Amino acid sequence: MAKYVSLINWTEQGAKNFKETTKRAADAIALAEKMGGKLTVYWTLGAHDIITISEFPDDQAATAFLLRIGSLGNIRTQTMRAFDTQEMNAIMSKTG
Repeated sequence: MAKYVSLINWTEQGAKNFKETTKRAADAIALAEKMGGKLTVYWTLGAHDIITISEFPDDQAATAFLLRIGSLGNIRTQTMRAFDTQEMNAIMSKTG
């Protein structure tokens, strides 16, 4: 499965309702599983409020998940596709 790292910041709405953050995370984990993925959530100090590491079957499934959770209005995300060693070796083998 494809892997993704998301840098997440609360919106004003999300910060106002910070006491619901662990419930929102549990709901997001359940939604990811329902959509064929896996999600791990970490709350952080610094420039971002939360980071997540997720796995989905493909970019379309990951994007659909992010659109669904983003549409709730509590977070803004920046997501990066991540590659493990095996995937990176396969990519490099295509460079000639």
